[in-house]
Amino acid sequence: MTELLDQPFVNISDMLAQHGRFKARRMAVICGEERRTWGAFDAGISRVAHALLADGLQRGDRVAVLMDNSVEMLEVVFGVIRAGGCAVPLSGLLTAEQIAGLITDSRATRAFASAGFRDRLEAVRSGLPQVALWVGFGFDGTGWTLLADFTAGQPATLPGIRHNPGDDLNIIYSSGTTGLPKGIVQTHAARLHFAFSNAIELGITSDARTLTTTSLYSNGTWIVMLPTLFAGGTLHVMPTFDPAGFLETVKRERITHSFMVPAQFIMILDHPAMDGADTSSLQRVLCAGSPLRRDVKKKVLERLTPGLCELYGFSEGFAAILKPGETDDKFATVGTPVMGFDMRVIDEEGRECPPGQAGEIVGYGAGMLREYNGQPALTEALIWRDPHGRTFIRSGDVGMLDEDGYLTIIDRKKDMIISGGFNVFPTDVEAVVGQHPAVADVCVIGVPHDKWGETCLALVIARGDADPAAIKDWANERLAKYQRLHAVELRQDFPRNALGKVLKRLLRDPYWTEAKI
Repeated sequence: MTELLDQPFVNISDMLAQHGRFKARRMAVICGEERRTWGAFDAGISRVAHALLADGLQRGDRVAVLMDNSVEMLEVVFGVIRAGGCAVPLSGLLTAEQIAGLITDSRATRAFASAGFRDRLEAVRSGLPQVALWVGFGFDGTGWTLLADFTAGQPATLPGIRHNPGDDLNIIYSSGTTGLPKGIVQTHAARLHFAFSNAIELGITSDARTLTTTSLYSNGTWIVMLPTLFAGGTLHVMPTFDPAGFLETVKRERITHSFMVPAQFIMILDHPAMDGADTSSLQRVLCAGSPLRRDVKKKVLERLTPGLCELYGFSEGFAAILKPGETDDKFATVGTPVMGFDMRVIDEEGRECPPGQAGEIVGYGAGMLREYNGQPALTEALIWRDPHGRTFIRSGDVGMLDEDGYLTIIDRKKDMIISGGFNVFPTDVEAVVGQHPAVADVCVIGVPHDKWGETCLALVIARGDADPAAIKDWANERLAKYQRLHAVELRQDFPRNALGKVLKRLLRDPYWTEAKI
């Protein structure tokens, strides 16, 4: 028997279109002097989508988006998605070579860029022949099409594209790397769950006035950006973060929700404008990206807002959250799984640990990645299967569940450094520092930093005489901003195991022990 009714899949693009129709005159996005009503924002998304389809975009085609925070950046990202493409937002902190590597890895056939990326892209564009279309925002030049020209004359109506739950929506790169990057492929279904689950957990409704303080390419920013747009609220985007601007915007716009990394909380608490600041409108402020020190957490609750939420998660698709009202009894934990997720702690043999026993954290739920882009071996290595055959994803982090199911983080990924909310892999930094002619061997570790939480320290075994400051300056010219060295120290040798592997914990511990004194 033929079904008379189809089985609707109301996806994120459809929700934005509904807001554009039924909330046309309400404000959707504000960034600096730029303001878009829902009607205008939705029309801008559709014009990008139609322009891409006219250019020949096929379902699943990857499109790189290299744009600074702006309303137009959001219109491009959601325009790619509305056209049936897969958006690939890339970091503004990367070097030209790193950007080229990620464009190649993602197999992007088109790229949108704002002026801040132009010089780096011009340096590598000739080596990216697979990119057939380059669209510039805020600049033009040979080989570039202005964004305004690209979308001129395109209709503001929905294109006739049907999205399926399993279609790729975006690829998020977990870190900028000089080696093989890991592109996290997420589907429409996963992102839909991400939107509504975080909206419910954070209390984001159509009345929300959400302030984003971090870059729009970052998956952390999407934790509050996507639910706000999904719910039809108003998204306020800071072009760049500054503490006084944050406090001023919260007061002026009566901001209800925001997201920040620990370094931003510290900067706000230390800023003179904090004294006498009006933050009474804040309902929920989310902290994620790296652990929030307990002393800072207490100050946030006392001085900024009692509505602090602390989230532990990874972009591959799992999160736990500690919400207001839980901080007294479970202050040292990161809470319980976000709705729609399950969580276990397993031992080295893959057996589930009982409460109170430490092990590796694994998670399962509707927001999980589909795969690491083009890396099936890494995808398979990510999996732990429970007795029912469900594929949990490994975090690489060590934690412990208590009797109530609250998670305590004991250790982070083995060697990864989290600086200002950005993941830094020491091997990437070591690969650069090791190229210096005076460096015989190098070990990069994370050490405490008042502003960034932790930062990179390079321990170097030198060839003959070496100037640590000169090595540091040389390396920092070749590293992405968040990878840069805080200092270089000379060593005679490194502690190693029987196989010659450097024992980084023994190198790190003295710095963290001194920080606690």
